[in-house]
Amino acid sequence: MPIRSATSRFRFNPHWLGLLPFALFTVLFLVLPTMKIVVGAFQTPEGSFTLNNIRGLNTPSILSSYWVSIQLSLVTATLGCLVGFMMAAAVILGGLPRWVRSPLMTFSGVASNFAGVPLAFAFLATLGPVGLVTLWLRQEFGINLRAMGFNLLSFWGLVIVYLFFQIPLMILIIAPAIEGLKREWREAAAILGATGAQYWRMVALPILFPSLLGTFALLFANSFGAIATAFALTGPQLNIVPIKLFAQIRGDVLGDPHLGYALAFGMIVITGIANGLYIWLRVRSERWLK
Repeated sequence: MPIRSATSRFRFNPHWLGLLPFALFTVLFLVLPTMKIVVGAFQTPEGSFTLNNIRGLNTPSILSSYWVSIQLSLVTATLGCLVGFMMAAAVILGGLPRWVRSPLMTFSGVASNFAGVPLAFAFLATLGPVGLVTLWLRQEFGINLRAMGFNLLSFWGLVIVYLFFQIPLMILIIAPAIEGLKREWREAAAILGATGAQYWRMVALPILFPSLLGTFALLFANSFGAIATAFALTGPQLNIVPIKLFAQIRGDVLGDPHLGYALAFGMIVITGIANGLYIWLRVRSERWLK
């Protein structure tokens, strides 16, 4: 039996060089900043160990900001999952023309990454106090959105803005899972006398449930960590964690960078749990869809 030499076993594979840029990017912009945040959350300005930063999170203002952020993430993730799933199912399984799918997926790919100041400006120009749609409804139909209680610069206004990228992200992720539903399963259910509603309730949705729940967790994390859109739209008037964090680390007199590290550490824990749940559930769903 031939014995493999150590040189052959550990021979350098040049194909690994293709991963080098990704590895450097990950280490420089993800791993090292995360480590700095985690370490800084347990340090004093002088560099000694302390738990005071973590204790500082237990204040009414900060706890309220976490709660508002969680509410915002839950609402946008729930609505994003519902609307995105229905749109994806309608295009893939609903018998719509095939030419509809390509523009929808292309738009979803663009819109899921369209955020920050441009997105905030687009909604302000459309639905803001003097936006195009706001003025058009007032002048043509006498409908005053502000008088009816609608305010884009509020919690529910931010929900509408976040849905612009949450729904397309849901479509992109859930579409392959819906495509993975085998036609034989529906045919077998029909042969056994199941209606369309029974097929979805007893076959399709249980199979898709891990994917749906995992995507919900991903959308939750995506909303929880967003700051540029919220800050550009509402400024400091909306009490959410990313804006609170920005106020602590921007370097003004009232800022406390190490309390900011603690705020960011709390965000890492919450989004880490959500992303971990997404990865675990996606692995489980892929077993069914293979």
